Amino acid sequence: MKLEMLTEFLDQELRVAEISDSSVNGLQVANTGEINKIALAVDASQAAFEKAREERADMLIVHHGLLWEKPVPLTGLMYERVKTLIQNDICLYAAHLPLDLHPELGNNAQITQLMNWPEAEDFGEYHGSVIGKAVTLNKEMDVEDLIRLLKEKLDTPLTAWTFGSRNVRKLGIVSGGGLGMLQEAVDGKFDVFITGEPGHSHYWTAREAGIHVIFGGHYATETLGVKAVGRLLEKKWGMETVFIDLPTGL
Repeated sequence: MKLEMLTEFLDQELRVAEISDSSVNGLQVANTGEINKIALAVDASQAAFEKAREERADMLIVHHGLLWEKPVPLTGLMYERVKTLIQNDICLYAAHLPLDLHPELGNNAQITQLMNWPEAEDFGEYHGSVIGKAVTLNKEMDVEDLIRLLKEKLDTPLTAWTFGSRNVRKLGIVSGGGLGMLQEAVDGKFDVFITGEPGHSHYWTAREAGIHVIFGGHYATETLGVKAVGRLLEKKWGMETVFIDLPTGL
């Protein structure tokens, strides 16, 4: 498949041009123009690039790309990363906020689907975009049961600040580093806020507000979006895809 056709499809599906972000979303590094196999990963890293090379992938799609707000010199680690891509004719495509907020493929939408929760509403404003999801369960659930179910479905260790009432029903979900939206969950009288990683500065807000906060890991909560993109490309274009699993422990 031609790179131009594939990137045009991804740009439109993920609304790349419409979404303000600190990430340079879309095609970050090109190849010679042919795509036969696509690798997907959470992070753009030397390890991911080398695995993509081993998989003989022509394209790597990631959530966290190489290029962000400020220009960076192609020296040191950045030079080695880009050199690996170019020497092996692997292109790099990044989708940060577009892959958080997508109504079907997005990390947060995928979490609600994985959990088989009721239809979610939009929640969690970041950089002028609403990127998370809010869910009201059909009936109350014991918070410890919720934690166990999340751990099972995400297949990852969880940590939690359990400061609320035992029975919960109203949940807010923002994957990755979404703890900055905790106050919005407090203001919305949510019982539980689910995100990726903890932050010291928010501990007392959660405790004093009496809200549960469950941390599924920045990495684990953001594997779902790129996997969903892979499934879409397999279904729509018959592309061969592979997910490169490189957990960070965070």
